[in-house]
Amino acid sequence: MLRDFTPRLYQQTILGTAALKNTLVVLPTGLGKTAIAFLLAAQRLSNYPNSKILLLSPTKPLCEQHLETFRRHLDIPPEKIVLFTGNVPPEKRGELWKEATIVISTPQGLENDTINQRVKLEEISLLILDEAHHATGNYSYVWLAQQYEKVSRFPRILALTASPGSDLEKIREIVQNLKIEKIEVRTDKDPDVKQYIQPLKFNWVKVEFPEEFKKIQQQLEECRKSKLLEAQKHGLNKGLNVTKTELLGVQRELQQTVAAGNRDFEVLRSISLVAEVIKVEHALELLESQGMYQLHSYFSKIQEAGKSTKVRAVKNLLLDHHFKSAMFLADQLQQQNVQHPKLPKLCQVLQEEVAANPSAKIIVFTQYRQSADQIVKLLAEKSISASIFVGQAKKEGIGFSQKQQKEILDRFRVGEFSVLVATSVAEEGLDIPKVDKVIFYEPVPSAIRSIQRRGRTGRLEKGEVTVLITQGTRDEGYRWSSFHKEKQMYRNLEALKKNLSLLQLDVSAESAAESSLRRFIPPDQMVAILADHREKDNKIVKELIEMGLSVRTGQLESADYLVSGRVGVELKKVPDFVASIIDGRLLEQVRGLKNSFDKAVLIIEGEEDIYAVRKVHANAIRGMLSSIVLDFGVPVLYTRNPKDTAGLLAVMAKREQERDRDFSYHERKPQTMKEQQEFLVSSLPGVGVQTARKLLEKFGSVKSVVNATKEELIALEGVGEKTAERLLKLFEEEYKKE
Repeated sequence: MLRDFTPRLYQQTILGTAALKNTLVVLPTGLGKTAIAFLLAAQRLSNYPNSKILLLSPTKPLCEQHLETFRRHLDIPPEKIVLFTGNVPPEKRGELWKEATIVISTPQGLENDTINQRVKLEEISLLILDEAHHATGNYSYVWLAQQYEKVSRFPRILALTASPGSDLEKIREIVQNLKIEKIEVRTDKDPDVKQYIQPLKFNWVKVEFPEEFKKIQQQLEECRKSKLLEAQKHGLNKGLNVTKTELLGVQRELQQTVAAGNRDFEVLRSISLVAEVIKVEHALELLESQGMYQLHSYFSKIQEAGKSTKVRAVKNLLLDHHFKSAMFLADQLQQQNVQHPKLPKLCQVLQEEVAANPSAKIIVFTQYRQSADQIVKLLAEKSISASIFVGQAKKEGIGFSQKQQKEILDRFRVGEFSVLVATSVAEEGLDIPKVDKVIFYEPVPSAIRSIQRRGRTGRLEKGEVTVLITQGTRDEGYRWSSFHKEKQMYRNLEALKKNLSLLQLDVSAESAAESSLRRFIPPDQMVAILADHREKDNKIVKELIEMGLSVRTGQLESADYLVSGRVGVELKKVPDFVASIIDGRLLEQVRGLKNSFDKAVLIIEGEEDIYAVRKVHANAIRGMLSSIVLDFGVPVLYTRNPKDTAGLLAVMAKREQERDRDFSYHERKPQTMKEQQEFLVSSLPGVGVQTARKLLEKFGSVKSVVNATKEELIALEGVGEKTAERLLKLFEEEYKKE
């Protein structure tokens, strides 16, 4: 099944493991992780010729690369290897699935296809997860892998990454989420891969931090210190050396305290102080690692926000004399067009590289779009051809569609310009052969991102990495942070390899027990719920599927969930419920819900104190709740979390559908003529939607159904004698006005 490819020894060794066990492969960039994927795909298709292969990758450009690679090296008709994207309509994806042998997709769209059963995971003999370090938290990989393991007739999972991260618990989470049974790790020091590793030269280029910048730094540090000292008086015990990550953790804890109803002065003041410190931290990072242009722009945004905002953190900062001094000094330097010393140094490095090699391909990585834009403009002044490369979201007026991203990369590959100035969007997986040099405009404190960045060079021949570091700033700390995290990552992987079997036994036992406890619907009973398509990413839908319900998503105009043809449910999380009172949309939504269904229910989800999440008078909330229940007759139910909500919906659906026998997916006001006909006939006593369709198929129209004889009705499977008699009585009995 292979063509134009000869596997290396380490790829064959890893393949031997992956063929027998669910395997996490950690392999340096450029050593052919995708090759292991198509080798295993060929083997699984040989063993299970009627099965399918599913490969998931985080972005469309990565999926397109895999599509090209699989078509090039597997002797399978190209039309049998298909790409699922958001541009392909759901119905078309369903048709493609039926005929495809290998499907390559982004995980979010595939998740929705799985929920709506356009994709059948039980037909897959191999699930490949590219960039597997994403498989944490609520990322789509996690749920899809769990569902696949449950339903597949011949399951096998292959997870691929260059760097799963340095945190042992995160690696453990990936292993558990993806049901990993074996880990295959290779580093550039392993003998079986060493001969394939291209030489990588590292340059650590240091620049001095200007005295003018140090004055601003001092003012911001004093501001930061004063805020932290005050926060300590209110109970914050993290000290003056608290990191940004720790501050964000403290902020979440304080917000949860307020949401639970504690609005004491100390708590509220601490929230404001922590928010102020986080803003100062960001200003310091821009000053030290980026430049005056970026810092001045950030200060301008804060000043502009201060004119209208009610956020205390912004107002307090603008009153702080240290912060005001920093803004004044930054404004002066910006007017003088003072640049960060990294900029001229970067230009010098690039000019020397291009002069030595006019056909050189160089990637410059930077954290911020403003920095990328500034670098490209400066390079244009120096007659160095360059292009910016950023993500899709429009920020700072810059954003590229996936089509535009592909066009830029294609132009870079063929040498239309020398320098690609990119943000994090280019860090992950993009295959750009023969990149001569990668430049970090700033070090990043992440092992994953550092490995991904430098992995863009040294793929086919020797490469070079240059990292710009501002002395005496957080740049130096970030450099060593990523270095130590990477070392820790490999130590953790080796430790986990030795103890993986014990861990996996525990996980399997826990999963089996939890699965049996969570299943609410017996396997032989079909209970269905229709969820609004905007709810597809909600944990509730996944919880419902775990409980054994059949879930579909569709466009609902006046409900979030249908638990039967007559019962619509609107879901509001506590903050959204209060917000919808403030903006006036809640009553309109409740009115629409009431008018569309025989029975309407409002569920409010969350453990927050409904009277404390926003500055709304308690009587306003009580008045709204009273109006919903008394004026509209809509009951209000409360749940704690998505699992609780799913449990309530499941009970409601089971009760409704046990009584009604059949469940119609239609709202009370169906749209198309076909839906209206089905809705009308399915509303007859003893007739559900399935029987309604059979009646319409047999008799051809609603009129012919009404005119059918008892014998003709009984002859149809699903219509018994009693049902036929009830229908005839309904059709023929004279209407009596009371």
